[in-house]
Amino acid sequence: MTDFAKKIMITGGAGFIGSHVVRLFVQKYPQYFVVNVDALTYAGNLENLRDVEMASNYKFEKADINDEKGITALFEKYRFDGVIHLAAESHVDRSIIDPLSFVKTNVLGTASLLNISLKFWKNNFDGKLFYHVSTDEVYGSLGADGFFTEHTAYDPRSPYSASKASSDHFVMAYHHTYNLPVIMSNCSNNYGSHHFPEKLIPLMINNIKNNKPLPVYGKGENVRDWLWVDDHARAIDTIFHKGKIGDKYNIGGFNEWKNIDIVYLLCSIMDNKLGRNAGESSKLIEFVKDRPGHDLRYAIDATKLHKELGWEPSLQFEEGLEKTVDWYLQNEDWVKHVTSGDYQKYYNQQYAKK
Repeated sequence: MTDFAKKIMITGGAGFIGSHVVRLFVQKYPQYFVVNVDALTYAGNLENLRDVEMASNYKFEKADINDEKGITALFEKYRFDGVIHLAAESHVDRSIIDPLSFVKTNVLGTASLLNISLKFWKNNFDGKLFYHVSTDEVYGSLGADGFFTEHTAYDPRSPYSASKASSDHFVMAYHHTYNLPVIMSNCSNNYGSHHFPEKLIPLMINNIKNNKPLPVYGKGENVRDWLWVDDHARAIDTIFHKGKIGDKYNIGGFNEWKNIDIVYLLCSIMDNKLGRNAGESSKLIEFVKDRPGHDLRYAIDATKLHKELGWEPSLQFEEGLEKTVDWYLQNEDWVKHVTSGDYQKYYNQQYAKK
């Protein structure tokens, strides 16, 4: 362990965004030792990281961020210099059904992780960093105009966004109260490979392919700012290395789309890829009852991140969406494992016997 310049814990590293961050850090920084800490709940999938699991600077540890004893043992074992905290319950629909599980993971889990980091670092903060990855949903809902900036007041509207807002406040409180070195980012909706198929884009891709109904909330008028997941990983890399301690950065794609327009675009792309007649897949669209507290519009102003740290998105949405469709069509086994639940067996096959 002494041969590595930094030892970094990445929580939630088997999830959608987390796996892209883990892969980037493992491959880009051979001088760093990256420990992926994930509880492997329904959205955690180690098959996402098959391409780096044998790397000499990578280690997976199955642990829950609410397990104080277990996380403390990992800090003692690895003596982390940095934490990139992505572990979270993140699906709004699930939060409406079971809000307390979001409080447990997103609020209590984050507070516990902050407390353990403070315990191990308080005698010497030099070179230490707790990086908290959050969401634009903490800001609430926008009308037709305006953007979320780093100074926008919090106004969460769902149990999910309320739990993330609370975790954000705990992060900044630990900085102001205990001088814990922290940085935070709030990002817009992500899309790309390895996305669990309960979310809009992978759900629609999978349903179109299998000629299943395409459920769209309300009239599909809700607007989101979409970002290619690899661009989010690059932003996290940039902020981790160049960001100002105690500061926060909004990450967005400058790329607003109505949900219904995305669904129509996906239908068009899929018709072309699958050799269907134009307009055939769009016949599968079904408008369903809107979910409670459904925010109308999110739009991120990422000017600060661009001006101060030089980051900007690399892909236009149409190009990124086509790449995403290609990935799902070329990785049918991954999709089948996720939709059937077989992906959860991978840990036992690869790790449990070792």
